[in-house]
Amino acid sequence: MEYSHIMVRFGELSTKGKNKKDFIKTLAINIKHSLKEFESLRIETRYDHIYVILNGQDYQPVMTRLQDISGIYSLSLVYKVESDIEKIKEACFELIQKEEGKTFKVKSKRADKRFPIVSDVIVRQVATVILKNTDLKVDVHNPDITLSIEVRDEGTYIFTKTFLGAGGYPLGVGGKGLMMLSGGIDSPVAAYLLMKRGVMIECIHFASPPYTSQAVIQKLEDLLSVLNKYQAKIRLNIIPFTKLQEEIYKHCPESYAITIMRRMMFRLADRLSKRRKCPIIASGESLGQVASQTIHSMNVINEVTNVPVIRPCVTLDKTEIIKIAKKIGTYEISIRPYEDCCTIFAPKNPKTMPRLDECIELENKFDFETLIDEAINNYEVKIIDGTQKEEFDSLL
Repeated sequence: MEYSHIMVRFGELSTKGKNKKDFIKTLAINIKHSLKEFESLRIETRYDHIYVILNGQDYQPVMTRLQDISGIYSLSLVYKVESDIEKIKEACFELIQKEEGKTFKVKSKRADKRFPIVSDVIVRQVATVILKNTDLKVDVHNPDITLSIEVRDEGTYIFTKTFLGAGGYPLGVGGKGLMMLSGGIDSPVAAYLLMKRGVMIECIHFASPPYTSQAVIQKLEDLLSVLNKYQAKIRLNIIPFTKLQEEIYKHCPESYAITIMRRMMFRLADRLSKRRKCPIIASGESLGQVASQTIHSMNVINEVTNVPVIRPCVTLDKTEIIKIAKKIGTYEISIRPYEDCCTIFAPKNPKTMPRLDECIELENKFDFETLIDEAINNYEVKIIDGTQKEEFDSLL
């Protein structure tokens, strides 16, 4: 007796009224794309679950892949049998013999009301077979084995193993956002959290050669390759930032340099977000973690754009962010010793409470608009996942 199906549960999607159908459709498409290399699998979509029909495929690599897909609350390995009480009892007895433990509990859900036996009676009949033919004892409060039975229109599903999924919403239902990617620990975590809420991302990075190494770009590509587990294709927009950065440090005091630099970055992100039809900008900022991330600094920096700025890590401390980075596999890449333009020019005593009028006065000392035009018209594009730019654009 081999597992025949993986039952996929939606979690949060269950609360989505009239939109639920569209959310489930998107989730099914994401599952099909993620599992496309397993040619024998078949996907079956229903109102309350999605079923992955294994057709003899080893369930372990499939289950591992499914656990990375946002929008999935939990997964169960199931046997599907005909909705006949004798066949149900036979399958339950065979399944529970494979499990380790001394106590058990039987749960039943009769979703198909045409089935003539109610849930309580199903539980009693199945439990009676197990008690008569094994040494197992019933424990309804803390059993070693929980045997679940779901009687549905198309058949009956029996299972003992359930695994948590990524949760959140299916990728794509939340639209698209422009993620400011530095290469540090925080921004890849913010990207992951954004994708988990159903938002597809493309990224913007500010490069300052020769002050920053080409190894930073390779670092970004490696980070995005890890994030490809959650989004198959990610566009990376690399903005030339050297001239702007040099002008900032030529005309601005060191204490204001980071604030002015961040204002320029957000101006560039604003321009690119409109060009790329991204209705939000996202960053890896965490409140108070560095001088440019105080409430006062964020307020002054945000003044240059009216595009909503999303900060998924804003309430997390560094320990919490590192924990997520290790969980998703970006941490070891992020700590490679290649500095980006923010860290390599970091001032010793940055302003934590910058004034907007002083920022404007400093910016009026040089022609930043021309430099922004030049940068936004000369950026480089990389598609992470080996896909051609045209193919990626057609998906978005």
